Amino acid sequence: MSANNFTAKKAPILQVKNLQTGFKIDGDYYNAVEGVSFDVDRKQIVGVVGESGCGKSVMSLSIMQLLPQGIGKIRGGEITFEGENISEFSDKKMNQIRGKDISMIFQEPMTSLNPVFTIGYQIEEVILNHEKISKKEARLRSVALLKSVGIPRAEKIVEEYPHQLSGGMRQRVMIAMAIACQPKLLIADEPTTALDVTVQAQILELLKGIQESNDMAIILITHDLGVVAEICDEVIVMYAGKIVERASVDELFNNPKHPYTDLLMKAIPKMTEDVEKLATIEGLVPSVINMPQVGCRFANRCPAAMPECLTVTPMLNDVASNHQTACLLYDSSWPEGETRQREGATIQ
Repeated sequence: MSANNFTAKKAPILQVKNLQTGFKIDGDYYNAVEGVSFDVDRKQIVGVVGESGCGKSVMSLSIMQLLPQGIGKIRGGEITFEGENISEFSDKKMNQIRGKDISMIFQEPMTSLNPVFTIGYQIEEVILNHEKISKKEARLRSVALLKSVGIPRAEKIVEEYPHQLSGGMRQRVMIAMAIACQPKLLIADEPTTALDVTVQAQILELLKGIQESNDMAIILITHDLGVVAEICDEVIVMYAGKIVERASVDELFNNPKHPYTDLLMKAIPKMTEDVEKLATIEGLVPSVINMPQVGCRFANRCPAAMPECLTVTPMLNDVASNHQTACLLYDSSWPEGETRQREGATIQ
């Protein structure tokens, strides 16, 4: 089974096939996302996890076609939304679906909201850009949206500016803007970063409730596996621009296969364990200009690495129902993999 047929169902709302996104550095393009393929089904919540710099946000900006002009570029692959290859859309055509059919919640609401316009004006702008209604109707809709995301005094808040609101309130405003036109797909990029734990839980509960009431699909980008466990149906684990593991949320947490995923799991603090030092993953994600072109990109940090891991590029393979991983330890063409793992062979 190919990666883009994972947990195949009828008519996925989004299909990403062999996506390659690069950035121009000193005149040359370097891929920050390399060969990424996955589907998102209708009404499904897919979590995308990995360390900072692994390509999560670049992938989401590629889907939205919001890469910095002149620097970022989709260099290959297809992004199909509702049967249409939107990676070939013009800016004008993308503007017709961006905010209406596909919306995005950005990582930092203070930099995403315009400081010189009121909250009401910014929500109304989204609505008026896609729907033929009066400004008065748009204002009433804006107030209703703010109430729907749990903001009190909505009639007053529409007249206020972003700096007058708390971080949690600004994030709720961003969610209200994102769902203003009832999109079919919502991309949430680190929606709970920099929020305290109580507010995080409220935002996650809000997103889950909106998804259920609007029959909306969500791509949730995060580095927090606890967030993924809370609301996701499936999980994509990325490392150095590639997908290294895909599984249902229960399968991934109960039976992680890729050594990187396993180390991420071990780094999560547990209430039942009393330890002086949390587990860490040695080393750093390779930079985009020094990305290995062959072999496994995690090999130099992997405790189970074999010599072949430096020369053979692993592909996503089925390891169980609804579970794929890109690791030679689970590649049938490398039958000695599991034995070598048990012996603890590593690359120094």
